[in-house]
Amino acid sequence: MAMARQALAATAVTTGNVVPLAASSSSRFPRLQLVTPIVSHELGRCRLATRSSATSYFGTAPQNRGTTNVTTNAVATKEASTSSATTTGGHELLLFEALREGLEEELDRDPTVCVIGEDVGHYGGSYKVTKGFVEKFGDWRLLDTPICENSFTGMAIGAAMTGLRPVIEGMNMGFLLLAYNQIANNCGMLHYTSGGQFTIPVVIRGPGGVGRQLGAEHSQRLESYFQSVPGLQMVACSTPYNAKGLMKAAIRSENPVILFEHVLLYNLKEKIPDEEYTCCLEEAELVRPGEDITILTYSRMRYHVTQAAKTLVNKGYDPEIIDIRSLKPFDMYTIGQSVKKTHRVLIVEECMRTGGIGASLRAAIMENFFDDLDAPIGCLSSQDVPTPYSGPLEELTVVQPPQIVAAVEQLCSRE
Repeated sequence: MAMARQALAATAVTTGNVVPLAASSSSRFPRLQLVTPIVSHELGRCRLATRSSATSYFGTAPQNRGTTNVTTNAVATKEASTSSATTTGGHELLLFEALREGLEEELDRDPTVCVIGEDVGHYGGSYKVTKGFVEKFGDWRLLDTPICENSFTGMAIGAAMTGLRPVIEGMNMGFLLLAYNQIANNCGMLHYTSGGQFTIPVVIRGPGGVGRQLGAEHSQRLESYFQSVPGLQMVACSTPYNAKGLMKAAIRSENPVILFEHVLLYNLKEKIPDEEYTCCLEEAELVRPGEDITILTYSRMRYHVTQAAKTLVNKGYDPEIIDIRSLKPFDMYTIGQSVKKTHRVLIVEECMRTGGIGASLRAAIMENFFDDLDAPIGCLSSQDVPTPYSGPLEELTVVQPPQIVAAVEQLCSRE
């Protein structure tokens, strides 16, 4: 392993010729086809006021963040939004292509960035995020591995300790449970246990979430597994714009970052700016401003919420929708400002109800903003059952837009 790390490090920072490796033949299951996106949308923009100071669940809010652009992608917006990509030219990409573009830009920018995982090289990744990279960057910066998540995750963490910036791709996020020890005890804690001698600038990414009849073991949502591990940051992308921005920011971070990508959002299409940009890893995104209730969500559920918003607006409700994006730490400043305005909160997630992101978020809101609430905090989560293979049963385990509408009506009817 030490020799492999040294060879990887040497190759990543030089431009010499590399002897090609044989194409990887690892395959855990038949290749999956990209699925149809749930919804297509246009990119809009809004402005956030300057943040001065605020006390949050995770301490004091970041200072001097300044005026920040965030995307607004609500189905039912109060006023027409202007696409930033249109005003600056822009180009249209699918979400997996946006991830690919962000990763390619960072591979070009920094010779210490490398990608490690099953079929990331010659095959181009199970969802084609690294397609064509091995021809451009070589076998050592696109390292195909055997089916051994614990081994190649440990190798990547060791490579990060020597100065590289590995991006670990899980063919499916559920498979990374095999590397839980390396992620939790090594990746998350080595900076502390080494007395600050090592930083672990690793990105762990891959497809997850409930797909289209992928079965229980391929429908895992690992947010709840990793949220309690000290030293890890977690973000979830939901649009091509923030997918690229979060990918680039995660690679540049000195902290280990887990980037959650939903398998059903890979074919989501959107225009993104031509110029380089990154998204803040600790900042939530205001999707739709409103006055009646704050709906907090992330990843695929963003689109279930925005679909429900169309019905809610027609019924006279004015929901504010926030894509929390940062699953650890929470952006309690943005969340708190919304709670103080609407006084009602509904959390919508695809994660499991017991011990999920929603449970942690609800506790944080109760601890910090209890006096601002006029009703109990609602939380809609997936059922605590293995995801069925049956399509109709699978749908029943996940939150659907009619449930969101009913929950908002119930919360807003409380005096």
